[in-house]
Amino acid sequence: MKGVSSAPGDYVYFKSQVPLHRIPIGTKQWRYYDFGPKAVPPLICLPGTSGTADVYYKQVMSLSMKGYRVISIDIPHVWNHHEWIHGFEKFLDAIDVHHIHLYGTSLGGFLAQLFAQHRPRRVRSLILSNAFLETQRFSASIPWVPIVSWTPSFLLKRYVLTGIRDGPLEPFIADSVDFVVAQVETLSREALASRLNLTVDAASIGPLLLSDSFITIMDTNDYCAIPQHLKDQLSEKYPGARRAHLKTGGDFPFLSRPDEVNLHIQLHLRRVGVEARPELVCGANVVTAVSPSNIHCELTKDSPNDDQTSLVGVIKVRESEVCEEQKNGGKVSVCLGAKSDVSEDLDDLFEDDKNRSLASDLGITETSQSGEKRVDHNQEHEETHPESLGVLQEMLLSTASGDVLA
Repeated sequence: MKGVSSAPGDYVYFKSQVPLHRIPIGTKQWRYYDFGPKAVPPLICLPGTSGTADVYYKQVMSLSMKGYRVISIDIPHVWNHHEWIHGFEKFLDAIDVHHIHLYGTSLGGFLAQLFAQHRPRRVRSLILSNAFLETQRFSASIPWVPIVSWTPSFLLKRYVLTGIRDGPLEPFIADSVDFVVAQVETLSREALASRLNLTVDAASIGPLLLSDSFITIMDTNDYCAIPQHLKDQLSEKYPGARRAHLKTGGDFPFLSRPDEVNLHIQLHLRRVGVEARPELVCGANVVTAVSPSNIHCELTKDSPNDDQTSLVGVIKVRESEVCEEQKNGGKVSVCLGAKSDVSEDLDDLFEDDKNRSLASDLGITETSQSGEKRVDHNQEHEETHPESLGVLQEMLLSTASGDVLA
């Protein structure tokens, strides 16, 4: 495993812009970020054993700038699942939030299901990533469970870090591992011990009143610390749930593949009826641009010194299926392989007369080359038709929603 590196620049910017809240509830202190329009039902992010509220900073920044409210919390020092359920409910009451959408990874995914089971009226939907249904497998692997609350901090950290894959990693995955390792170093002995206790405390998820159609299961296909048979159990329990498969991403796709994760989250929220309110984002000025591997939605926010600081949210076309940038005669081409989810929707995009007219105004044409779909964008139109480009982005996002999660 690489050594812990300095904080990424976007994280430094996040810390300068998004306040960290602390609120005492009983004897516990809850630490959380809350960003985005308060009029929108919130998406609450629950981290895994090694995570903190900070690990979802890419989701907080990107989704809030698109008009969603995102709350990312630390799991407080609770020692059993009953305490978690009651504590989390009191936390929601304290911040005056009643109905929620939960995004949980690993342990966070288990706790999200547990809360949905026992407080069904409050949970409107679930996004589960690398999650599981029962804790028996973990309790069997930790024979020293009875003394976990007295275990020294360095041993707890060593145990947590051994669950993170070591060895050569792709750069973006290695960066995500480095970030999480740095977060683990900030956790106290009590925080680590209580999380491990929640992981091994005997419990399993029973029937949910929530329909499967309001659940999205988002998993990485390369590797993660959660055994495959536990992930299979989750899929079998919710046969009607939408599936979001990421080809790579490791244990922390929200950090290593944030653009894809954010897209899947947006599609989920739209599907369950959450409307983004970008007009309520203070000082936001929407500018759009098309580039070879992404469709960018760039938002500018006035900083205190009146400089324009760009916050870029990206709807990402799979990088492995996007051809190399081609610049010819003032045009930029986006080449989408035949296997791309988005390329399969281009036929529908260009079949509609209104869409074809819009594309013509933008200087965008569909061409075919060796069985591939291609969109050519004339950059000269970018400045004159920013509103049309925004509509194009919405069309691609809506057409993607039919197949990406199938």
